[in-house]
Amino acid sequence: MTRSKTLATWLALVGGTLGAHRLYLRGPRDTWAWLHAVPTLFGAYGAWRMRLLGQDDRLGSLLVLLLGLMLAGTMLLAIIYGLTPDEKWDARWNAGAPSRPSGWAAILGVIAALMLGATALMATIAFAGQRLFEFLAA
Repeated sequence: MTRSKTLATWLALVGGTLGAHRLYLRGPRDTWAWLHAVPTLFGAYGAWRMRLLGQDDRLGSLLVLLLGLMLAGTMLLAIIYGLTPDEKWDARWNAGAPSRPSGWAAILGVIAALMLGATALMATIAFAGQRLFEFLAA
C-alpha cells in the first residue's frame, strides 16, 4: 500500500491532535497515535472549564496549554510532511513502490498548517506569559 504525502499532510492538519496522521502512516498498532488524544482531550476539558468557570480557573488555564501545544506540534508535522521531497517520502513510506507526485494540494495543506500552527503557538505563548505574570503579581 502506498502512502500519500498529500493525504498525510491533510490528516495531520485536520485530525493530527487525535493522531489520525500516525494511524494512516503506521497503522492501528501505533501506541503514540492513540496517545495523541489524551493531552488533546485534557486541553479541551481545560477550555471547557475556563468557559464555564471563567479565566481565573487555574486548572483550566494549565490544561488549555496542552491543547495549544498539541495543535502547534501537529501543525509542525503537517508542514514537515508536506515539504518532504517526493523521493525521500517514497524511500521512507513507500519502499519499492513510488507514489504519484504530490501537487498543489500538499502545498495548500502546508500553508494552512503554517497559519494555524503559528496562530496556536503565538496564542499559547501569550496565554502562558499572561498567566505567569498574573501569578508573579499576586
